[in-house]
Amino acid sequence: MAEKEEKITEEVENTEANDIKEQVQQSNTEYDELNDRYKRVLAEFENYKKRSQKERESLYNSVLGDIITEMLPAIDNLQNAVKAESKDEQYKQGVELVEKQFKQFLSKHNVEEIPAEGQTFDPSLHEAVSSVQDESKQSQEIVQEYRKGYKIGSKVLRHSMVVVNQ
Repeated sequence: MAEKEEKITEEVENTEANDIKEQVQQSNTEYDELNDRYKRVLAEFENYKKRSQKERESLYNSVLGDIITEMLPAIDNLQNAVKAESKDEQYKQGVELVEKQFKQFLSKHNVEEIPAEGQTFDPSLHEAVSSVQDESKQSQEIVQEYRKGYKIGSKVLRHSMVVVNQ
């Protein structure tokens, strides 16, 4: 009888141990699934943040580019005014100061002038409005710039209008 009780007690303990092992395995499986889901959601969120940041920067640069493009004719006129002869020196200095402030504004917003004269013609940066034949210059070299071009980073706001050597 004692042997039977011992055997029954042992079977009950084994059954309880097996139940506990199954619960532990089930808990570990649930943990692994939840942990995997957490990692995926976290990765998706990080990607979302990066994508949103890029979209905001792109939108900002696009709006800034549109605003600056609208200002470029005024800047051209200021540069022409600086080149013009003036009898009033204070007036000329005032115009130069305004031009300098515009250039600082452009620089602050990462707007760069597109280099032209002496450079090789690049249709992605320059717009050829005329051509000349000059043996002292290289083929496709820009001889003269009619209108300055500007860009923000790699985005061209306005192409340079140039004369190209053939």
